[in-house]
Amino acid sequence: MFDFERGLAAAKGLFLPAFAAALLSGCVVGPDYQKPSLAMPASWGQTTAKPAKPAQLSKWWQRLRDPELNALVDEAVAGNLDVASAKAKIREARASYRQSVGALLPSADGSASATRNRVSATTAGTTASETYSQYQAGFDSSWELDLFGANRRAVEAASYGLDASEEELRSTLLTLVGDVTSNYVQARGYQARIALARRSAASQRQTAQLTRTMALAGSATAADVAKAEGQASSTEAGVPSLEASYAEAVHRLSVLTGRPPATLTERLKRPRPIPAPRLPIPTGIPADILLTRPDVRMAERQYAQSTAKIGQAEAARYPSVSLTGDISTTSLKLGDLGKNSTIGWSFGPTLSVPLFNGDQLQASVDVAKAQRDQYFVTYKAAVLAALEDVENATVSLSQERIRNGKLASSAKSYGDAARLERTLYKAGETSLLDVLDAERSAYSADDSALQSRVSIATDYIALNKALGGGWDGAIDTARPEIIDVGIGPRLASKDQ
Repeated sequence: MFDFERGLAAAKGLFLPAFAAALLSGCVVGPDYQKPSLAMPASWGQTTAKPAKPAQLSKWWQRLRDPELNALVDEAVAGNLDVASAKAKIREARASYRQSVGALLPSADGSASATRNRVSATTAGTTASETYSQYQAGFDSSWELDLFGANRRAVEAASYGLDASEEELRSTLLTLVGDVTSNYVQARGYQARIALARRSAASQRQTAQLTRTMALAGSATAADVAKAEGQASSTEAGVPSLEASYAEAVHRLSVLTGRPPATLTERLKRPRPIPAPRLPIPTGIPADILLTRPDVRMAERQYAQSTAKIGQAEAARYPSVSLTGDISTTSLKLGDLGKNSTIGWSFGPTLSVPLFNGDQLQASVDVAKAQRDQYFVTYKAAVLAALEDVENATVSLSQERIRNGKLASSAKSYGDAARLERTLYKAGETSLLDVLDAERSAYSADDSALQSRVSIATDYIALNKALGGGWDGAIDTARPEIIDVGIGPRLASKDQ
């Protein structure tokens, strides 16, 4: 028998030098990730020769100057379910990263036992019995030396995966802010179009009443009255469809904020003007989207993660070495553990060499390389899609502004014509058909002008989304959706 502390010191004397030697001799296999360099255009297709100003993406929706919209965006960020899911993915990625880091470190397990034993022996017809207690304690440890970097590549891949999950949250927030703003603009647009339809129908009803009066006086016919009333009814018939579209936009806003569909109905029923952005807006240079677009950054991180996984697969083709050791002590008295006891220990390396595996390991490397190529192509596609989004939104916004100017002029002219036609009709100097045609044209022109204002705001939203504008405030990703209580050891209930 010998002292437990001396045995433990001897084991440490063998274990620690080997631990240090492994740290110094470790290497990695597989390709090291290098951020891709893509050829980017020097400027946007619709910009002038003036130096580009950086895009103003921080809280871009506030430049629509609508306090109600600002409040809804804040509420959506706090309550949206897609955002909650993205935050949970970040927590998952963080936990996976900690798991990968843990694989680099040694592991140790302790054990203890106590048994009561009885031994009986019969000699010359006499039976002798002995009862004694036995106590045992010890611990086992193991450590994979990671000579070729499989575990380190796993940590690298997990780190890139964590980055990608954070970019996914930013992408979710970008989409959310854009959807809230777009649906809010649509709702206010429908309110304005409903009000216009009702005003136009009321004016057309006045024309029908005038025609009815003129028919009683013999200066108009029953057919004229029917035509005038028919046009008023036709205009009124469009209101229910507009009301339905407005309700759908409000319902979508409610769900985007994480609440039941009808929650915002009462709150938004009072009409407000269609939000109008401050134009023009700076768009920066195309290369900026590599830093501002979260979907592009997420695709780049996923490409980096797939590159690290090649090293993981490659390392499996090389030998692996593990160090294992255990120390145990056994005694007949609890107080003798570590002193007057039987102590045993063992320590040594274990070498594993892949000899024949039917080419499975090389196939795993080829699979990882093919997946890396897919993610690289996905990254390039994300960059091209981002460039296309900006170009399309820029063209759409600039052309819609031109169109809106023409529509506003058209609406004014048709409005003047309708008023003149009604005045001439009252004086008996023009026909009812001219009045009805002028009123129909005036309503159509006004409605088109309203829709164009909505389109300008929508294109403004699309351009900011395309440039990568989203939520840039603080987001608490550490708090889980479900807070578990009473998870410690306890007696199981009958319901479990």
